[in-house]
Amino acid sequence: MIFKFITSFFSSGSERSKLAKKHILYSFFLKGISVVIGLMFVPLLLHYLDADRYGIWLTLTSIVGWFTFFDAGLGNGLRNKLTEALAMGEIKLAKEYVSTTYAIITIIFVGVLILFYCINPFLHWNHILNTSLVPEGELSLLAIIVFTFFLLRFIFNLIGIILMADQKPALNNAFNPIGNIVSIIIIYILSITMKGALVLMGFVLSVVPVIILIIASFFLFKNKYDYLRPSIKTIKWKHTSSLLSTGVRFFINQIAGIILFATSNVIISQILGTEQVAIYNIAFKYFQVPVMLYGIIMTPIWSAVTDAYTRNDFNWLKNTLRKLNQFSLLVFLSIIFMLIASPYIYSYWVGKEIIIPFAVSVTIALYAAISVFLSPYSQYINGMGKLFVNTRLVIIIIILYIPLAIMLAKSSLQLAGVMLATCIINGLSIPFQVYQTNKLINKSASGIWNK
Repeated sequence: MIFKFITSFFSSGSERSKLAKKHILYSFFLKGISVVIGLMFVPLLLHYLDADRYGIWLTLTSIVGWFTFFDAGLGNGLRNKLTEALAMGEIKLAKEYVSTTYAIITIIFVGVLILFYCINPFLHWNHILNTSLVPEGELSLLAIIVFTFFLLRFIFNLIGIILMADQKPALNNAFNPIGNIVSIIIIYILSITMKGALVLMGFVLSVVPVIILIIASFFLFKNKYDYLRPSIKTIKWKHTSSLLSTGVRFFINQIAGIILFATSNVIISQILGTEQVAIYNIAFKYFQVPVMLYGIIMTPIWSAVTDAYTRNDFNWLKNTLRKLNQFSLLVFLSIIFMLIASPYIYSYWVGKEIIIPFAVSVTIALYAAISVFLSPYSQYINGMGKLFVNTRLVIIIIILYIPLAIMLAKSSLQLAGVMLATCIINGLSIPFQVYQTNKLINKSASGIWNK
C-alpha cells in the first residue's frame, strides 16, 4: 500500500511536477548526506583547531563572501534567461547566454583576483579579524588561498546554474556532498597525524570544491550539455545588457543576504570576540538543518516557476504554492521540537566545552521559521523576475541592519541580539512578498507589483 502510494505520488501530475518531484527525492538523499557531513565538520574542526581559530576561519570566509558582490547577479540572471530559452526551444540563444555569462564572470573575477593580490600585502589581518593568536604572515597566506579558490569556485559553479535552469537540481546538489566527503576524510587524517594548522585546513576546504566543479564541468559539457558548451565563437556581447538587467535585480537582493550573514560574523568578532563567532555558527548550523531540508523542495521550484510563468500555466502556480505552504507547517513543528531538544543536542554534538545560551537558540529558531515561511514566496518572485518591490526593501535592510545589530549586540542580549536584528529585518518583507505573490498568480498584479 505504501509503495503504491509513493509510486502514485511521483508518477502523478504534469511533466513539470513529476520532474520536480523526482529531483526533490534525489536531492533529499544528497542533501541529507551533506547535512550529516556538515554537522560532523563542526566537532572535527573544533578538535583540529580550537574555538578561537575556528572563529577566525568562519570570520575570514564571511569576509571573502562579500566579494560575491562582483557577480552582479549574473548567475541568477543566466538561470532565468536560460530557463526561458530552453522552454521556448531556442537552443542557439541558450548557448549564447551560457558562453557570454562565462566570459563576463571570468573577466570580472580574474580582475578582482589581480586587484586583491596587489592590495593584500598592505592589509593587517590581525586587526581585521580582531585576533593575535595567529601570526600576520600566516593569516595573509590563508587569505590568499581562500580568496583565490573562492573566486575560481564562483566561475566554475556556473555549471550548477545550468543544471538548475534545466530543472535538474539534484545533479547540482551532488557536488557539495562529494566535496565534503573528500574534505572530511582529508581533515580527519590530518587531525590524527599532525597538530592543527589553520592554513593547511583552509587549503583543503578551499581547493577540494573547485576540483569537484572542474571535473563536473568537463564531463557534463562533453556529454549531456555538449550543445551548451561555452566557446569563444558563441560569446555575444549584445546579450550582456539583457543578462545584467535581469541579474542586477538579483544582485541587489544578494546584497541583503551578504549583509545579514557575512556581516554578522564580523560584528560578533569585533564586539564580542572570535569565540562567540563559533558559538553563533554552531547554533546557526543546527537550526539550518530544517531550512536546508526545506530548501531541497525549493531548489527546483524557482526554474519550474519560470517555466510555468513563461507558458502561462497559472493553475500549476496556484496549486503548487498551496502545497508548499501546507508543508511549511510541518517544518515549523520540527523547528519547535529542535528548540526544545537543543540543550541536549549541543551537549552530545560538541561537548560541554562550548555553552550556547538558550536565548541564542530561540532567536536563531525564530529566524529559521521566518526563512521557511518566506521561501515559497521568494522562489515565486525570483522565478517570475518581479523584483522591483523586493529591491526597494533590500535598500531599507541595508540601511537598518548594521546599526541595529551593533546596538543589540552591545545590549544585554549580546549574541542573541545580533540574531534578533536579523529576524526583525527579515520579517519586514513578509507582508510585501505574500501580497505580491498572490497578486501575480491571480493575474491581478499591476504597477510596481508587476515589475
